[in-house]
Amino acid sequence: MGIGESDVFLDFQDRLSRVAKVDRSVLIIGERGSGKELAVQRIHYLSGRWQKNLVAVNCAALPSSLIESELFGYEQGAFTGATKTRKGRFEEAEGGTLFLDEIGLIPLEVQEKILRVVEYGTYERVGSSVTHECDVRIVGATNADLVELCREGKFKEDLLDRLSFEVLFLPPLRERGDDILLLASYFASKMAIECRWTQLPTFSDSVVEQLMEYSWPGNVRELKNVIERAVYRSEGPVITEVDFNPFRNPYRKPVQESTAVQESTAAQQPAPSKRLEDMPLRDFALAQQQLDLVFLTRALSQAHGSQKAAAELLGLTYDQFRGLYRKYKSLITE
Repeated sequence: MGIGESDVFLDFQDRLSRVAKVDRSVLIIGERGSGKELAVQRIHYLSGRWQKNLVAVNCAALPSSLIESELFGYEQGAFTGATKTRKGRFEEAEGGTLFLDEIGLIPLEVQEKILRVVEYGTYERVGSSVTHECDVRIVGATNADLVELCREGKFKEDLLDRLSFEVLFLPPLRERGDDILLLASYFASKMAIECRWTQLPTFSDSVVEQLMEYSWPGNVRELKNVIERAVYRSEGPVITEVDFNPFRNPYRKPVQESTAVQESTAAQQPAPSKRLEDMPLRDFALAQQQLDLVFLTRALSQAHGSQKAAAELLGLTYDQFRGLYRKYKSLITE
């Protein structure tokens, strides 16, 4: 999303704008929903290729057997069903930019052909020996660790070297501070217009606190869904509730009492854990901290990051939970 004022976001945009003007391959690394496609669009339209095509290929949406023909095209009769010659995405992007989304999923044999395009600017269609010249800028995007994929033999090191003239890491939403509220207001206003409201929506203090404390594993895309859902459900212009987990089943049967008692007993008596059992008695405070961390982390995971829901799962008030969360915030892995 191109809206933001945080230092990390502005630094990313500055680096992106600078590399856009250099006609080299770029890799965009970012979590799901963080805006990789918008970043690639910005690179293209700030580059000298902006008047040519920006062609996107979602490598995750294509079977591995079809990626080669999708990228390079094919000749009539090259395989069953190839009733006529078809251009590939490299040819469609001639003079412009080819965006390879989820580039880490491209099969090794296709990576070899892409490497040839990057090194020599040539390729052949599937089923043809005729060489075609190609002038395309490649921008790849992924949320995978490409270096680790190279170690595992799933990505060619030579290709990674050629594509990584610059590697830009999109900051996740949780690291962007007040950009969360800026984006939330933007999405809320757009949804209010769609719902034909006559007033712009605002957020209650408790909602603001929840938005800022949530971990946003789905980043900007998740924020958009959460805010739009909250606006359309609201009875008035002040948004007092947000739902981070729309998949919570209201008809699910409650946990059996015996199970609940067992879990409660286990929480109060850490003795079954050998690691706790073997601790010296002087480490009582450390053992208590470990137990708190285990339950806080489990609750946040089951509540998909919602502190209000996590408090309910633990049988605590929201204020009690917030106190514990602040105490262990730097140690919690959600």
